Amino acid sequence: MKALAELLKEARKEKGLVVRNLAYQSGIDPALISKFEKGVRLPTEENLKALSEVMKIPFDGLRKIWLTEKVYQLLELEADALEILSLAESRVEYLKSNQALKMNDLSNPIKSKLIEIDGLKEKWASKKPLNALQLQKMMEFFHVAYTYESNRIEGNTLSLQETHLVVNEGITIGGKSMREHLEAINHAEAIDYMEQLVDEKLDFSPRVLMELHYLILKGIDKDNAGRFRSVPVRISGSEHLPPQPFLLDKMMEEYFVHYNAQKKILHPVILAAEMHERLVSIHPFIDGNGRTSRLVMNLILLKNGLSIANLKGDVDSRLAYYRALEAVQVDNNPEPFYHLVADAVRDSLERHLELV
Repeated sequence: MKALAELLKEARKEKGLVVRNLAYQSGIDPALISKFEKGVRLPTEENLKALSEVMKIPFDGLRKIWLTEKVYQLLELEADALEILSLAESRVEYLKSNQALKMNDLSNPIKSKLIEIDGLKEKWASKKPLNALQLQKMMEFFHVAYTYESNRIEGNTLSLQETHLVVNEGITIGGKSMREHLEAINHAEAIDYMEQLVDEKLDFSPRVLMELHYLILKGIDKDNAGRFRSVPVRISGSEHLPPQPFLLDKMMEEYFVHYNAQKKILHPVILAAEMHERLVSIHPFIDGNGRTSRLVMNLILLKNGLSIANLKGDVDSRLAYYRALEAVQVDNNPEPFYHLVADAVRDSLERHLELV
């Protein structure tokens, strides 16, 4: 493959253009065009489009060469460039894969679980509206359990009873840190906000994501609450390497493009699992990615008439959760994670029905 600089220079000469003429027709400064042709500077995507139009070069092919050179410039000084490329290749293969997008590609066991969930959903819908007091007690029970388990996954040591006392009674627990208290209070507020969104029929959006994350870190890390990270991160105990911070804006833009494209196509359980896994894999925040991803998952479930799915935080369940995530992130296999989320949704609906 020719270098971009060489290709641009040859194309200009084939068209019989001098740099000055090309600059006039493309609207690009002639000094910049000279730098592009010498390989000392890469054009912007807008520059590239203008050059392709003037010189009648197919833009898609030109852009692929341009992107290749951007990747090369990014990795040329990295000692472990091949390892990084290998990890990136694996992740891109999954993100672009149709396996995660089409119902027809789901396995029969997953399809069977989704059919069972649809049946339970109909039974749950038939029980509404609930008595106001009954609904309040159920919400208190499930919300506290969800806050307890979601925080436990991340290492919070408050017990279920202590979580209830902190959230619903405002009691301070001796021997527990202020951060652990704030994590419980913040998560409960985030659940309330999530339910408000559902009541008001507001869709999941970039603003909603930032507000959910802000609530999770409110009073804990004001500098990073509701903001994308600006530093690289590693996930302890995982082979998955989250993207560099300068890639986050574009990846999160694509994240919401994916959501909007799939929200009327995918089964809501699969959509919820997808948006959960993709967010935690991108890892856009310095902290609170797991809690926020699980809130996003449950927002999508609630919007679609399902109940809160509570992923457990005991040692065995946490290990199964991390393994299922890594199966997607490293092996491009979403099946274990789909099963994990579907099982949690089914269990939640069954428990809700038991209580009414």
